[in-house]
Amino acid sequence: MVNFLEDEYLHKLNHSCAHMMAQAVKHLYPNAKFWVGPVIESGFYYDMDLGDKVITDSDIEAIEKEMKKIAKDGKKIVRHEVSREEALKEFKDDPYKIDLINNMPKDEVISTYTQGDYTDLCRGPHVDSVKECKYFKLIKFSGAYWKGDSNNKMLQRIYGVCFPTKEELDAYLKELEEAKERDHRKIGKDLEIYMLSDLVGRGLPMYLPNGYTLWRTLQNYITEKELDHGYVHVHTPDIGSKELYVTSGHWDHYKDDMFPAMELDGETYVLRPMNCPHHMVMFGSKLHSYRDMPVRIAEIANDFRYEAAGAVKGIERTRSFTQNDSHIFCRPDQVEQEFKGVLDLILEVYKDMHIDVKNCEFRLSLRDKYSKTNKYFDDDEMWDNAENALRNVMKDINVDYFEAKDEAAFYGPKLDILIHPAVGNPVALSTIQLDFLLPKRFNLSYIDENGEKKTPVVIHRAILGSLDRFIAFYLEETMGHLPLWLAPVEVAVLPVNNNYHLDYAKKVCDELHKNKIRYKLYDSDEKLSYRMREVQVKKIPITLVIGDKERDSKSVNVRAYGVEEQKEMSLKDFIKYANKKIESKDDKLDF
Repeated sequence: MVNFLEDEYLHKLNHSCAHMMAQAVKHLYPNAKFWVGPVIESGFYYDMDLGDKVITDSDIEAIEKEMKKIAKDGKKIVRHEVSREEALKEFKDDPYKIDLINNMPKDEVISTYTQGDYTDLCRGPHVDSVKECKYFKLIKFSGAYWKGDSNNKMLQRIYGVCFPTKEELDAYLKELEEAKERDHRKIGKDLEIYMLSDLVGRGLPMYLPNGYTLWRTLQNYITEKELDHGYVHVHTPDIGSKELYVTSGHWDHYKDDMFPAMELDGETYVLRPMNCPHHMVMFGSKLHSYRDMPVRIAEIANDFRYEAAGAVKGIERTRSFTQNDSHIFCRPDQVEQEFKGVLDLILEVYKDMHIDVKNCEFRLSLRDKYSKTNKYFDDDEMWDNAENALRNVMKDINVDYFEAKDEAAFYGPKLDILIHPAVGNPVALSTIQLDFLLPKRFNLSYIDENGEKKTPVVIHRAILGSLDRFIAFYLEETMGHLPLWLAPVEVAVLPVNNNYHLDYAKKVCDELHKNKIRYKLYDSDEKLSYRMREVQVKKIPITLVIGDKERDSKSVNVRAYGVEEQKEMSLKDFIKYANKKIESKDDKLDF
């Protein structure tokens, strides 16, 4: 999906269209006041104060109609540079613009853009005339606090998109419709995967039975994979002392994203936002020899981050989530081997998940050496060593990658694996981070072959990332049609008539249960066609229909989701078939 921030012309066009929308709003609601109307990755929006008026769908239609009139009129968009005094006079009736002007640096050039009867405060740039903005669509609307502060007034926010041609607009709108159908929030509700409750708290998902079955299946799968690759699993507390995060450096670099500290018995505790400090302490609790290395510690761990209310999104962006996390403590001479081992594990998992590696990009995420923020730990030598080491590893293992500044963790560079999903922008699912800093901060060491203390290198890695975010991604990628081995309900059993077929249907269920195949018996009094539709809505991979023929021959009529073909199989053969598909993680159900 296109990124409006990255395309120079689309950026100008959408910014101009935001002004045209504000002009239309001003025509319809003369007392409207305006805050800001920026371009974002998905188009543009404008925040506005309409008094007591609350935008509705019919209002959006009226605004679009007025915008079409303005675009047809085709007025030129003209830039003017003005003094601070002139700007304050021009916008004297709009307190939001006055606030913007008063907060501008004293030496900033102030400019306005005028199109017909409408003038707006803006740095620009803009297209030449509103005529270029005729292929637009207002997408949605919502409330938004002024300056993002819940203590301020709630403004109205209208989102939109604009393209140079009708064909591009139509293609984008079609993609948006597909994205709606793929939205994990819709699928999660339809399939009863999870729920949210304001009473429980924003960004705190609760997994329903179907969702927890999926969650647990993923957990068991990745745990077994890690055991096969030489990891040991641990369990650590969901909280830690403030001093733990002061030692790690997270307190200085990450505390704004953490939940507020708790004072208990004279100690300060925080909900942990990540697991590495716990694992550092665990490694440092005993003496290690060079022969022990590498030590691969893994955990399925609960973490907590205080995301802004406007940023939380289903189970993709939450305040409580579970990470598939690990830290590898190794000697410097083992870094390349371990790094490659992690990459091999990632690609092995992607193969099982039917994620096409051809749709992957490898991003080497580095610090911005000249960043004026305190985002990164201040040690140029450490950063240079770490980044060069990671470049050398990528060169040695012969993987194509691109570099991205200002994307590193505060303690070191990392490799992010970006997946291009069916709809939307690339998603970073897996990450491998190289860390020379935390081992030093925790005074970690091992004894080398000469009996001397040496500091290990730590590789942080997440294969599935967070289970929550991976489930969101996978629901959207599959549109909820999960492969048999991951489906919360693998098999639906439908007796044609309960009076004649229910007893045998229950025997079928007993055999499925004995073979650990997840099933659900649809034995309501509704017509068979209604129950079949219900199974389709739930996207259950396999349906077994039980009628006279199946009961008498001790067989089942097998139907796969989305496949017209049906097949009669003995119950024994079906169980053998299903177990083979589950064990192989095959996502193709062919008979």
